Amino acid sequence: MSTHNIQKIQEVMPHRYPFLLLDRVVDVDLDAEGGAIIHAYKNVSINEDFFNGHFPGHPVMPGVLTLEAMAQAAGFLGVMMQGDKRKPTTIFYFAGADHVRFKRPVVPGDQLKLEARLIGKRSGIWKFDCQAMVDDEVVCIAELTCAEKDLEQK
Repeated sequence: MSTHNIQKIQEVMPHRYPFLLLDRVVDVDLDAEGGAIIHAYKNVSINEDFFNGHFPGHPVMPGVLTLEAMAQAAGFLGVMMQGDKRKPTTIFYFAGADHVRFKRPVVPGDQLKLEARLIGKRSGIWKFDCQAMVDDEVVCIAELTCAEKDLEQK
């Protein structure tokens, strides 16, 4: 079990404002029964740029950004699983989403609890079972695919 603040998240993740969608990682369990698992948070504020146009007078977090937040949590888990074997030039790309279901809108003031559990990896392709929750209510579920790539220049 380990907790990571925003400074550690920025050491691991290549994303920066306005696209870093993880605020805190509260648990990374690499030995969880059924596969490695991560629990992280995204605090949703009315100050987010996307609320200016989505939708004026009825702010709703775009669903694709909920998926992106889950993918970032999954990528963070993948990096943690690599441990000391990870090269600094390794990056995880969000490569696909299957079985996506949105259960309710995410609005300003919500705190997204993000969960990603590794369900398999092969040849640089990682699959995760993910969900986002607000107040113990599921708002989105999906099976996400991440592709591990090396950014080393040739």
